[in-house]
Amino acid sequence: MHVAGKIRKPGVYLLPSGARVTDAVAAAGGVSRGASIGGLNLARRLIDGEQIVVGAKQPAAIPGSPVVDPANAVLDLNSATPEQLEQLPGVGEVLAARIVEFRTSRGGFTTVDQLREVSGIGPKTFEEIKPKVRI
Repeated sequence: MHVAGKIRKPGVYLLPSGARVTDAVAAAGGVSRGASIGGLNLARRLIDGEQIVVGAKQPAAIPGSPVVDPANAVLDLNSATPEQLEQLPGVGEVLAARIVEFRTSRGGFTTVDQLREVSGIGPKTFEEIKPKVRI
């Protein structure tokens, strides 16, 4: 996790699985005096490799590399972590675990349509998830 911007100790931090944005801010020593965290969802779970920018209106970009908003990312069903899967609409901890269990027991997904075979994913949830995942 890379924490940057108006933070006391910017840098890269290793946080436990399931950590949230608030944990990243705390690990970096908290917000600098006078900085606003209004644009951050402190309760959102972190995705490995993401950058949290405190006090910025838009995510900072490294020249030449695209900025990916985790909320708009398309996840690979065969490599996404349970925490990443929980970011999908209608997917909580239990359903994310079922997706991973299905993936493990079948040797991976071969099509996105196989999500329909996961217990707990009905037609409505599938239609919400479908554009946000890939193989």
